[in-house]
Amino acid sequence: MDKKINCAIYTRKSTTEGLERDFTTLDAQRESAEDYIKSQKSTGWTILRTKYNDGGFTGANTERPALKRLMDDIREDRINCVVVYKVDRLSRSLLDFTKLLEFFDQNNVTFVSVTQHFNTQSSMGRLTLNILLSFAQFEREMISERTKDKMGAARRKGKWTGGPPSLGYDIDKENRKIVINEQEAKLVRKIYSIYLAASSILSTTITLNEQGYTTKKHIARTGRTSGGGIFTKNNVHRILINPIYMGKVFYDGKLYPGEHEAIINESLFEKVQERIKYNRVNRKIKKNAQCAGLLSQLIRCKACNSPMFHSYSVKDKVKKYRYYICVNAQKRGYAVCPTKSVNAQHMEETVYDLLPSIKINDSLFGERYRMVLEKIRASWDSLIADEKHRVLKHLLQEIDYSGKTGALGLTINEKGIADLYDELFGGK
Repeated sequence: MDKKINCAIYTRKSTTEGLERDFTTLDAQRESAEDYIKSQKSTGWTILRTKYNDGGFTGANTERPALKRLMDDIREDRINCVVVYKVDRLSRSLLDFTKLLEFFDQNNVTFVSVTQHFNTQSSMGRLTLNILLSFAQFEREMISERTKDKMGAARRKGKWTGGPPSLGYDIDKENRKIVINEQEAKLVRKIYSIYLAASSILSTTITLNEQGYTTKKHIARTGRTSGGGIFTKNNVHRILINPIYMGKVFYDGKLYPGEHEAIINESLFEKVQERIKYNRVNRKIKKNAQCAGLLSQLIRCKACNSPMFHSYSVKDKVKKYRYYICVNAQKRGYAVCPTKSVNAQHMEETVYDLLPSIKINDSLFGERYRMVLEKIRASWDSLIADEKHRVLKHLLQEIDYSGKTGALGLTINEKGIADLYDELFGGK
């Protein structure tokens, strides 16, 4: 008798519509596949009772729970053959499908399509499969283009085209539009009011969090919950610049009147935009685009496990004060971080002074580090800022600073030190 072939049946449907019925399209796909497998019983084919059903998942990507379980079971050598009702049930992407076929082949798994009457055991089957899949991808791209055009037309008419609703609005599923959530709308108006009074997005963020407000909570059709957390600068900024709140829709660089009601009037919205623009141009604290901060991309806030970026402020248009600021504190407010910001010059000098005290267990490597450091320190004062930054990035992999204890941790960059040694001493 032929070897037993364990056949897994994979089914998929793009939408959740009709999945609550007793007999669904997933059941129809499985029934057809079961009949086919039974017809091959004489060659050892047998049906695995485990169901791999993805209801409500697109075939445009591989982010599907049942497909992932199928692949895991293939890796565990539980499956010899994958059977589908139609090729595009497995994938509508030629690239993804090719990768899946390679995965099947690497694990000695045959792929069979019931309605197209071929399998990948033969070269003709593989050729036919690629031709059919090319047309499936073409069809998907055509559908995508039509959908994009349809959504564009809807946006120009001011219609809601799907996605999670913004704070202040709920979805009216029956009429396919967004409607005002009065309680949240009060919060939106308060955010605009606080910002105009404070003239600072960070200050607005801190006030909202101190008063216990949270971002909008949304439950997706998959049951996954998002939002409902504390505000960040990015959350607040998006609310302040979103034209949806003055009853308009933004599409392709233009504003169109929306079908939904406005929460704030247009003059208030424009006033806020002018204030944001003014603050952006005239703010005194800026991120340094270049590498004036010698520890940029190296230093982290240990308490927040967050990077620290280099910034500066100017006093009397002459004197510059430099800092390293915790990204978490900058986004969520200084109250959440014990480190907040540190004096950049003092931190750079401290790190530089600590370099000779780094202990290296490997004696040969330690000697090379000593030689590299000695050479660098002899010419340190003559190096420009960019060169100093490059050297420190070769010497150190990471610097962590604790605002609670003042402790400073240096992690060496072994590869960088080796590269510096070769550069300075010719690899000798």
